[in-house]
Amino acid sequence: MAFKLNRSRNEPMSEINVTPFVDVMLVLLIIFMVTAPLLTVGVQVDLPESAADSLPDDQEPLTVTINSKGEIFIQESKVSSEKIIPKLLAIAKNRTDTRIYVRGDKNINYGRVLEIMGTLSGAGFSKVALISEPYKS
Repeated sequence: MAFKLNRSRNEPMSEINVTPFVDVMLVLLIIFMVTAPLLTVGVQVDLPESAADSLPDDQEPLTVTINSKGEIFIQESKVSSEKIIPKLLAIAKNRTDTRIYVRGDKNINYGRVLEIMGTLSGAGFSKVALISEPYKS
């Protein structure tokens, strides 16, 4: 005995077609996977290489960057050398034990990097460190 399903033409379809939804989600996943690494670059500098071990990351540090033109950036925001300490204190909520990483372009004068580090140390920041690329052997 065969059952014949009678459906009128005006009856709505009760199944949901999820194939287009899955296709769109996979395309979005691929787009986010490709663009996510590009968003973390920040200010482009050419860091010098070093054979030193990397420091452990227990909390998110502040990054002060000096590019090849001598411009100073806190994270990705450009600041003048006179306003660097007030802005860092405001970001760190007046805590001078905040870890600060200094990234200096390898083509910049070494004295300029030391001048910024001295300014940070003179303001009371005790955890100031230089960032470099790992040495390629």
